[in-house]
Amino acid sequence: MSDRKSIEVEGYSHGNLPIPAASRVGPLVMTGGIHGLDPETGKLPDDLAEQARLMFWNLERIMKAAGAGLDRIVRMTVYVKVPEARAAVNAEWVQAFPDPASCPARHTLVNESLPSNMLVQCDATAYAAD
Repeated sequence: MSDRKSIEVEGYSHGNLPIPAASRVGPLVMTGGIHGLDPETGKLPDDLAEQARLMFWNLERIMKAAGAGLDRIVRMTVYVKVPEARAAVNAEWVQAFPDPASCPARHTLVNESLPSNMLVQCDATAYAAD
């Protein structure tokens, strides 16, 4: 039996796909793609800033459920549909990681193939202390 644990949070899913929000093995936590799904409506808002805000909010909830927090993230990859989305991501980034001396590493890529009205998505790797 594996000590791997699937991580889920209420109101967040990858639709009908059999993919957890994150997975944890020992202290290592890795997420799947995290986007700005609104858990109250089950939909992505059309507003870019709101998608970025909800993406970070969902990320924080998922990290908490995994026994970590935003402060335990060591690396993130952010996918944006258009380069202009970086500004909305950066606005949320400085809220989530206000200390420039203690931020995760980050790589941002343009991905024009994000589905439907999804404008931003991220994944993260964290180290969760027991």
